[in-house]
Amino acid sequence: MSRSSPSVLVTVAASSRQSEPDVSERKNQLYADAVRRHGGSPLVLDAGAGKTARRDAFRTMQGLLLTGGADVDPARYGRPNEGARSTEPERDELEAAAFEAAEQRGLPVLGICRGLQALNVFLGGRLVQDVPGHSGAGWTHGPPLRHPMRVAPGTRLARILFPTNVRGGVVEVNSYHHQGVRTSDLAPTLIPNAFASSPIGELVEGVETRSGRFIVGIQCHPERTESTPDAFERLFRVFIDACRGTVVSREG
Repeated sequence: MSRSSPSVLVTVAASSRQSEPDVSERKNQLYADAVRRHGGSPLVLDAGAGKTARRDAFRTMQGLLLTGGADVDPARYGRPNEGARSTEPERDELEAAAFEAAEQRGLPVLGICRGLQALNVFLGGRLVQDVPGHSGAGWTHGPPLRHPMRVAPGTRLARILFPTNVRGGVVEVNSYHHQGVRTSDLAPTLIPNAFASSPIGELVEGVETRSGRFIVGIQCHPERTESTPDAFERLFRVFIDACRGTVVSREG
């Protein structure tokens, strides 16, 4: 794959195994569209992929996008089921292997919703298995639930979303998740870059690493452009630039 159009592995739910296959397929397409919109070539993979397809994808990818979907199996972070509504261990296995391959090669990683949670778990963190009032109506089943998200000053995410204001700010984001992460649940190598209030206290709604490498997780769904601020397009753009290997002096 040429440097101008980096190959981005997009791990998704297996649509044929979902209760609404057509809706699942539309969701998966939105992630691929976001990658294409900013110059990447999406390689979409689900848990039904065989060993050869997985090996080839891990070898050729120049970045990894972990997308939304079912809850991560609590067994992966050493807990019994304490509110997880559905799990897909086969997907957990696929994404853990994809993340390990990305780690070994030092590739950029972007996690969205479940993807943020998976990132945290794969790096040694844990999850709150049920957060009341954060899931709202499912996509295509009503207007999205929204809430304010506070972006921490001085973070990579603040530089991306607010390129002229490093002090960060507040954006209103969609909310389709019923699980979450508190600061006490964070993996050791992750730092929080965004927060939101909830009935169980403050939740971490964005993460990144201390290193210069692009590893970012965001709890909202920025691929759903009808319910997310336009500023999140810069997040996709910077991610694709990182996959491309572009050196940018100022993100965003």
